[in-house]
Parts: sequence; structure tokens; C-alpha cells
Amino acid sequence: MSLWSIVSHMPPEEFSGLFTEFPRSLRCLLADWLENQPWEFINGSDAFCTSVAGRMLSTMLEKLRGAAGSDGQQCQILQQVSSIENTYRRDPLRLVAVLKAILEGEKAAVLKRDHHLPLSFHRRQEELKFSLGLQRLQHRVREIQALRDGPTASLQLNVRDPQLKAEVKPPESELPTLILEAVKELEAAKQQVLKRIQIWKRQQQLAGNGALFEENLAPLQKRCESLVEVYFQLHQQVMAASAELGGELLPRLLERFNDVLSSLVKSSFLVEKQPPQVLKTQTKFQASVRFLLGPQLLKASSAKPYMVRADMVTEKQARELALSAYSNALSESTGEIMHNVVALETNPTSGTCSANFKNVLLKKIKRCERKGSESVTEEKCAVLFSTTVALTPSNLSVHLQVLSLPIVVIVHGNQDNNAKATVLWDNAFSEIDRVPFVVAERVPWEKMCDTLNLKFMAEVQTTKGLLKEHYFFLAQKIFNDHSASLEDFQSRSVSWAQFNKEILPGRGFTFWQWFDGVLDLTKRCLKSYWSDRLIIGFISKQYVCKLLSTEPDGTFLLRFSDSEIGGVTIAHVIRGKDGSSQVENIQPFSAKDLSIRSLGDRIRDLGQLRNLYPNTPKDQAFGSHYNKEQTGKDGRGYVSTAIKMTVESERDQQPQSAVGGPPETPQAQIFSLPVLQPELHPESLQSVLSPICPAAPFCPQPVPTGYPTGESNISMMVSDNLGSSFPSTSPMLSPSLVMDPALPRCQDLAFRNTLPFMPNQYMTGETSQLLSGGPSPEPRDEEMPELAPFTSMVDLPLQSSPRWMPPSMDVPPGSDFDQFLQEMSLEGPALCPPFTPPLQRSGYPSPNASCWGLGESRWDDSIRPGHA
Repeated sequence: MSLWSIVSHMPPEEFSGLFTEFPRSLRCLLADWLENQPWEFINGSDAFCTSVAGRMLSTMLEKLRGAAGSDGQQCQILQQVSSIENTYRRDPLRLVAVLKAILEGEKAAVLKRDHHLPLSFHRRQEELKFSLGLQRLQHRVREIQALRDGPTASLQLNVRDPQLKAEVKPPESELPTLILEAVKELEAAKQQVLKRIQIWKRQQQLAGNGALFEENLAPLQKRCESLVEVYFQLHQQVMAASAELGGELLPRLLERFNDVLSSLVKSSFLVEKQPPQVLKTQTKFQASVRFLLGPQLLKASSAKPYMVRADMVTEKQARELALSAYSNALSESTGEIMHNVVALETNPTSGTCSANFKNVLLKKIKRCERKGSESVTEEKCAVLFSTTVALTPSNLSVHLQVLSLPIVVIVHGNQDNNAKATVLWDNAFSEIDRVPFVVAERVPWEKMCDTLNLKFMAEVQTTKGLLKEHYFFLAQKIFNDHSASLEDFQSRSVSWAQFNKEILPGRGFTFWQWFDGVLDLTKRCLKSYWSDRLIIGFISKQYVCKLLSTEPDGTFLLRFSDSEIGGVTIAHVIRGKDGSSQVENIQPFSAKDLSIRSLGDRIRDLGQLRNLYPNTPKDQAFGSHYNKEQTGKDGRGYVSTAIKMTVESERDQQPQSAVGGPPETPQAQIFSLPVLQPELHPESLQSVLSPICPAAPFCPQPVPTGYPTGESNISMMVSDNLGSSFPSTSPMLSPSLVMDPALPRCQDLAFRNTLPFMPNQYMTGETSQLLSGGPSPEPRDEEMPELAPFTSMVDLPLQSSPRWMPPSMDVPPGSDFDQFLQEMSLEGPALCPPFTPPLQRSGYPSPNASCWGLGESRWDDSIRPGHA
């Protein structure tokens, strides 16, 4: 984006005072061309500045005349162009001052409104500055050449350059002064090149966090080669004028020349392709280095190619190398790297000189001593690339070394998350030309927001970044402060410990571990939903309740789970039993859940969801995300199936007797004997069940209190040609318990829990210690094996009294118990259903998959990362 593209959309009144000597109509015609000229860097009134200003005036007049030919007001524009030519032809430096003032005024207006200028404008200005400095150096070389060749050459130079005709040739005594000025300008140009190289390195590091990066090194290589070419020309002139310079000035000048060349050569040895910054041992990786001045300075290389070596170094070793200006050789490698020596090759076609490491492998790493509470994933290393080359034409031997970006070495995949946090922090907040690998421990929260937004957009590959409301939620989370305002957070700073060392209150993970889980989930399953702004995402459960409390029934929104890593949940409005509005949160969906059935299809399945907050019908919002469902038979004659999700909330679990229907059949989760059992009469069970539920003769399935119960499943649906669907159940599972409605419910609150009763959890010894017949055999369909008389159980010594059998329990005689078992085998269906896994008690309605019709078998993992 250019400066003019912004200025042209601003009110003209803001620039009225700038166009007193130069018409605004001409400024509009010149557009981007005006800011792409080095007006700002023409300082002084010497021959060089006057010559450059004259050439720019001529170019501008030609451009204006060409633009006037296609404009309707051709005559008026041509008159203005003629007036400009008459005014500034004799004094082009005055035009430079006028246009410089116009550009300064435009920049000030943009800075006042936007607080920054376009990045492309800064880059272009830097290129103009270097280009003009290089032209000045070339002009200095011609001047020195003219002084050395005598009056004839000087006169010819003045004739070729009309702007120099009026100048008087300086005396030969000014040659040392002219050379000193030229060397000073050479050093300034060298600093510009080195700064541009440092900027390229910094941009390469920021690209590790997702920033845009111009990887092409060709412009930078051309800049280095142009400066080295001028360097040799100036060096040649200095050596030719050694007699005039004297024995005292010449050595100092040659030393400065050597410093310039050495800096350029060493700085032009770069890591073009960085090794991975999170590097696992025993894993192959690739990298490449490039010598920008190689094609120019290694032409006369020997038949034996130069070899580049890669070694692993610690942070301490990297610091020592940097302090020695990379002049010392590495004493010892901190890791064993395989295939770490590659030839430095020059490609005449592409004009590049590089070494490509294709199959490098870090076999092992030797850890160094860590400071304080520093963990393994906070330890930073680097790969050192080194070689020794001979430069032409002097055959000077130079040792080249360059460090890669910081690397965190891991040995297991579970270290990857914390290692990425170390890399992210270092990439984002390190300074240019720092001591390796020093980075700030605390940074402004605003910079952290920019980093998180950059990383989010890069990982998800979306153009929709985080909003200020998202930053507010993230600030509340990382600072654990729900009372501060958005403005208060902007003035705060966040520490590395808050980012990825301190566990969040009430959680089992750090801020970065939670945020990285959101990144992974969104990247894998929610990219299109986020890009369409269908997910609010970063919002607290409390604020969701505030937003939805006044909304109609069926309004919902999507947010990232605050208590689980990598989960997205649906919060929706329902009507309670008393008619009041309630907000329910469905148990979060993980990436594995959404790989089974997409988020859009899950939302379509839930009829209680009607409008996406604030008032967008769900089919209008998510219609493009629905998957087409197959009906009828496929090509092989099979009836197609589909998975549907349902969520049963507390209001859906009201007993049917309240509306005149039959009572609801409870699904009692009581331990079942490993045999088939007929239905029992309540009076026959009193002696057996009394130790379990002493307050009532029978315990149905309890209902938890304090939060709404939720049961959801994804049922397998089979569609026929008529489009009807029915849930399929498995004949392998026993039917649920059919309970006599006359039986009273257990009133003891101590037994109101959703967990099934398991006798083995309450026995101190094995079952074989309590039953003389040993453990019960596996259930069989053909017959039920006989059990030993129940009375023998009391004769065995117990290690302790079983908690499920009170000492006061009277055991029935053996003959009565045999009769009891015979009645069981004759009187109908089984008492207890098969054992089912316990229900989740997380406070969410559970969206578990149950494709068998009974039970609660999960499609996804019941335990998510970060939770036990």
C-alpha cells in the first residue's frame, strides 16, 4: 500500500496549506510516482545533488505532459506544467524543497489519523536511500579519478555533466579530503546493507509465528554485489593515490577498507532455510545456507569445493561465539548430528552460492545445566553452520559462521506443546542483533495480543483475526482478573510465567496449553465456521448467560470450552419447569467428536436450536455447512445409515404420569448377578436389598441434584425409501428393568448418585473369600450353574466387615435361599439390567454416542487432555 492510496481518500481540506507553490491537480496526476523518488534524501547543494534534482525535474515534466494528453483539461494542465518548468528549471533544488514539504505534510496527516505509515512505504524509502547513496559513491569515484588524471580529464567530466560546467576544479591538495569523504560514505552504505540483512533475519524469525515474509534474497544479493563493486573501484583509486596520501593516512584507510569488506562478507553468509525450531531427536530435517557474495568472490575457487559443517551448540556457546564476532572456532558440539557436512556450490544459471542439507538427523543431545526452575522445553540451542573460504582477488582466507534461529530439542511428542510456547515467545519478543538468546521476561499485553492474533490467523489459515472482545476475555483468563476494564488491561504487562508456567486457577493446564488446544481444534474442524464468523469462541460462560438471558427460547451461540483443552460447546436458551429462561451448555465437542459428525450437522440435528445469536435462523447461518445425507439404497443394495445427535435436558425427563400417561420406566443402575434372573416380588427382596437401601424396599435410578441432568446420544438411524428412520438396537443387550410402579422410591439422599452399585468396590477381599463356591462363572445362555449354600459364607473368616453388608444382617437359611433361587428362574425377566458405564457428571448434557440403543458407550475419549 502506497502513501498516496491513503491520502487520496482523505478530505482535501486537511492538505490545503501544502499546495501554495505546487498545484494539487498536478499532485493528483503524479500519484504514486512522486513518493517513489528520493526527494527526502537530497540534502545539500553540491554538484551531485544539483545533478540529481535536474534529472528528476525533467522526468517529472515528461510524465505530466503525458498525463495531460489523456485528461479533459489538457490546456490548463499544460499551462501549469509550463509554469513549473519556467519557475524551477534554473533552481531544481528549490523544487526538491517544495515537494519534500508536501510529502512531509501528507505523512504527518496519515500518522495523526492511523498512528503509523504503510510498511511498503518504509521499505521503498529505505531502497531509495541506499540507491541514492550508491549513486553518490559512484560520483565520488569519478571525481577522484578526475583529480588524479589532471585538468584534461576534469574538463571532460565537466563537459559530460552540464551541472558541473560552472564548477571550478578543486586543487590536488583536496584529494585526501575527497577520499576520506568517499570512505565515510562507503561505511554508511555498508551499515545500510548490514541493517537490511538484520531486518531480513528478523522477518524470517517472525515468519515462524505466522508473519508475512519475503523470502527472495535476490534483491539483497544484488545490493551486496553493487556495494562490493564500488568498494573495489574506490580501493583501486586509493591504492593509485598512495603517494599523495602519505605513509600515515594510507594504513588507516586500508584498515577501514578491510573492516568494510570483512563485515560484508561475514554478514552475507545466511541461513536461507531454517531447521525446525522444535526438533525431535532421531528425526530427519532439512536446512540450507547461502553465501550472497559467493558468485562474485569465489570465482577462482580451487577444484576441491568448500565444505559447510553443521554443529549443535548450546545457548552459552552461542553467546561466546557472538561476543567474539564469530571469529573463534567451535570447541565442542553439544549434540551428535548425522550427515552434517555438505559442499558449498555455485550455480551459474541462478547466480546463487549455497549448501543444502537434505537428510540431517540429530541423533542425540547433551543437555546443559539449567538455571532455576527452567524445564527441558525452555532450554534453547542452535545449529552453527561454518566454513572457510578464500576470496578473490587477494586470495584472503575468511572463516564464515552463522547461527540458526533458537531450537528447542525434545525427545517425546508430549513435550511439543511447551516447546512451541518457548519458540513463540522468543520469536515474538526478541530484539534485532541481540546477545543469543536473551529475551524479555515481561512484555506489554498489547504486544501479546498481536502475537496471539498473528499465530491464530497463520495456524487456522484465515483472514478473520481476533477482535477486541476476544482480547478482553483472554486478558481476564491470563491475569485471572474479572473486575478490570479493557483499558486497564492495555497498560498491563504479561510475564513468561503467566503465559506457560503457572497453572490457571481451578484448571490443570497453562494459558498457552489451553490456547494451543483452541488453535488445533479450529484448524482441524472449525476453520470455515470461524471464517464465516459463526463462532464467538472466546467468551466466558458467565457472560454467555448474561447475553442469552433475555433472548427467546432456542437462541444459541458457540464458544470454546473454558474448562477443557480443545473443546467447543453450544450454549442455548431453554424454558424451565416454571417458565423462566435458562441457559444450558452442551458438553464440549472435541476434534474427534467433530470428525465423527460435523458441527453443522450436529446443530441441524438439535431441534431445540432455532436462532444463532442474536437473531439469525440456524439454517440460514449453517446451511452451507450441512452435509448432504444419503437416503434409500446404495449401489450395492444396502440401506443407507446416518448418525443423529440428540440432547435430553432436564425438562425432557419429566415423568409421563404428570400428563396422564404411564409412569416413566427408570433405568436402575444396580449390580447384576452374572446369571439370568426372573422378575422378583418386592417382598422377596427385602432381606437382600435392605443393607443397600435401608430406608425403602427398592432403589430406582437416582437423580443428581444441584445441576440439570443431561443425557445425549448419537443414535444410528436407518433410512428406507420412504424417508422414515428408526433407532436400531442390538439384540445382544438385555432389556432395561421394568419396575412395579407400586414400589416406593428410595428417600435416602445419601444414595442419590448416578454411579452404578458395584459390589467388588465395597468388598475388602476377593469374591471367592465370601462365597464358598468361588467366583461366579461368566454368564451363559444354556443353563445356570448351582451356587453353594449361602450359609457357608458366614463361616469363612473375613479380613474386615464388608461395607455393603452390615453386621446386623441376618442371612437366610440355605434351604430358603435355594427356594429363592428357584423362584427367580421361573418368574419372568431379569431384575437388574447389564452393567452400564457411569454417567458423566461434568454439568453438561453429555453428547455421547450410543449406537446400540442401550448403555452409554462413547465414541470419543471420556478423559480429555489436561483432565484426570
